[in-house]
Amino acid sequence: MGRYRCQGTMEIPETPPGDETAPRQQSKVVDEEEWKKKWEQKNTSFHKDQVHRLADMGHTITGVDVSEIGLKDFFTEQNIPYVEEDVPAIPGAKLFKSSSGNISLYCCSFYDFIRIPAKYDGIWDKGSLVAINPCDRERYAKTVLSLMEQDCCYLLVTVLYNPVLIEGPPFYVPNSVIEKLYGESCDIRLLQTVDSLDERTRGWGLDYYCERIHLLTLKANSP
Repeated sequence: MGRYRCQGTMEIPETPPGDETAPRQQSKVVDEEEWKKKWEQKNTSFHKDQVHRLADMGHTITGVDVSEIGLKDFFTEQNIPYVEEDVPAIPGAKLFKSSSGNISLYCCSFYDFIRIPAKYDGIWDKGSLVAINPCDRERYAKTVLSLMEQDCCYLLVTVLYNPVLIEGPPFYVPNSVIEKLYGESCDIRLLQTVDSLDERTRGWGLDYYCERIHLLTLKANSP
């Protein structure tokens, strides 16, 4: 098998393995309670204390997560004062909004979020599609598409590694899956492949781990 280099010196297979090489991943299911428990137990090695905030550049930000702890921790870690509100459109949901009003984080299921009538001109998906159960990917993609303005720029980050070695998450999402989920509605362009192998991913037994950044835009004839 040929090899090529991603950014840096890391070499990865020229033809990455297909989705069919990860049968363990295809049947893996992580439910909401398990996700919440990760935050309760501070089992969040994926979490970054330092973030690059688009809000600092003047953008209005909306986020969604089922973990109330994770959302509150964001405001606490970034020293951002916030208020808590109920969400009438989604029973049981909560909204955590910065006092300045430019950051709104909803605590609810992502699939319930579409009850709030809104569309967005930008979507940043890092650690979301790769964490969604493989059996839920089509539902997830349909929800994302319903939130996109016609001129929306959807930045999607997937990860490339040998899926035989770990069951995920993060799950391996090959280009064929991205095309299946979004190809009919979106133009898809790979912007960058970055070597992200570090001590944590080496500890999983991996010898390569790359992040791939894709730009998705709605096709002109997309509904």
